[in-house]
Amino acid sequence: MMPNPPELASGASAEAARDVAREAAFDARIAAGESIEPKDWMPERYRKQLIRMMSQHAHSEVVGMLPEGNWITRAPSLRRKMSLIAKVQDEGGHGLYIYCGTETLGVDRHDLVEQLLNGTAKYSSIFNYPTLSWADMGVIGWLVDGAAIVNQTILAKTSYGPYARAMIRICKEENFHKRQGYEIVATLAKGTPAQRAMVQDSVNRFWWPSLMMFGPSDTNSPNSGELRRWKVKRKTNDELRQRFVNLTIPQVQAVGLTVPDPDLAYNATTEDWEFGAIDWAEFNEVVRGNGPCNRERIAARRAAHDNGQWVRAAATAHAEKQAQNKTEAA
Repeated sequence: MMPNPPELASGASAEAARDVAREAAFDARIAAGESIEPKDWMPERYRKQLIRMMSQHAHSEVVGMLPEGNWITRAPSLRRKMSLIAKVQDEGGHGLYIYCGTETLGVDRHDLVEQLLNGTAKYSSIFNYPTLSWADMGVIGWLVDGAAIVNQTILAKTSYGPYARAMIRICKEENFHKRQGYEIVATLAKGTPAQRAMVQDSVNRFWWPSLMMFGPSDTNSPNSGELRRWKVKRKTNDELRQRFVNLTIPQVQAVGLTVPDPDLAYNATTEDWEFGAIDWAEFNEVVRGNGPCNRERIAARRAAHDNGQWVRAAATAHAEKQAQNKTEAA
């Protein structure tokens, strides 16, 4: 093998030195709490981690429309129907915001959607559980969106500017969703014995999956250390999970319900609600695609994508016609 010419070796070492200097400058900006913007230099690993994290978030918003969308036609009143329609519409908008933010990192949203449809992309495990009663609409709004708020208020301070700014609006809307859900739960909890039993059953089914939403424990989270070093995440999975439990248990008590955890106990020293062991085997099965509704959710998204092909074709044709008209007018 012929050795590289001296000028090539010199050029490679100079480029390597520039990369080291850029990374040092990048790390200094992160340490100073500065926001990283799309045109700024960033390590390739930082960019890829953001794409992974943001695309999973966007996918979760879109797939999250499905469990609730099934109940729009079965809502018990016009007011509830309108509120649920607005909530599902908001979630579609959240997905769009984040897909747009991800595109600032140099990827195409169509590629990200294709990854979701072919099953290679992940989304939040919580949406692979069935919605069996109207009470689930309240519990999802209260627990699932409540867990999302705990996570997303921290993301509003993430180091990547477009993602942080998207979270500001999303968090405001998620707060409305949580209030809507809690109102449904409180109404059912003080209703008939059958209504109270229905909402308690829903809490029993969604409590542990809601705790799993924050991801694996810190001891088994391969990305957390790197994401915290870059201030993409500012709290660990377990810290966020504990905050969610601390905020939620008083709300559970306020409506006279319980959570399915015999080990739950208040620690006066730490001021934390200590909870029992999470079934990580169940979590891993759902993440692998073996949850109760994984296949159903992806099949529904594929059907919606296929059925919407004519809309995308019409929009493309219209955009091309508008561009042609402008060219001819010029």
